[in-house]
Amino acid sequence: MFQKLSILKGLHPGFFIEHELKKRKLSKRQFAISLHEYPQTIGAITKGNRAMNINLSLRIEKALGLEEGFLMTLQAFYDIKKEKEIQKIVTTPDLKLIRPLLFWDIKMDNIDWDLHKEFVIERIFQRGNEEEKEEITRFYGEQIVKDIVSKQPNSKYLKHN
Repeated sequence: MFQKLSILKGLHPGFFIEHELKKRKLSKRQFAISLHEYPQTIGAITKGNRAMNINLSLRIEKALGLEEGFLMTLQAFYDIKKEKEIQKIVTTPDLKLIRPLLFWDIKMDNIDWDLHKEFVIERIFQRGNEEEKEEITRFYGEQIVKDIVSKQPNSKYLKHN
């Protein structure tokens, strides 16, 4: 289960169910009826408009031969991802101080500032100006920046006072 979860982490369980139903050539309507559930409920879940609940997840897992708790675990990871997206508004560096040019190869909107901190710190300290380095140091903290910068083989380019 954990190997599959690492691949699907952050995916709404409804998208996984939709994929499974298509793979098994099952209609959502017939599947819902077989579970004694309203087709609209299954439709809303597979579109990601409704959260999974324990009762329904157990019935779906049994019907599809999935490991018990799999869909609720997906739901928990999805909820965590959504909450992080909400918190991202508060937990990003001041982007007015960082030139988008530094991240020419990716969209800055797609950066998970927590998950990709090593990449961000390396990039800023390789190519950024003093103002950008100061902002990243303020955001992540001096010790985290120092730890990541000191690991770099080309640390002479990453010196920061």
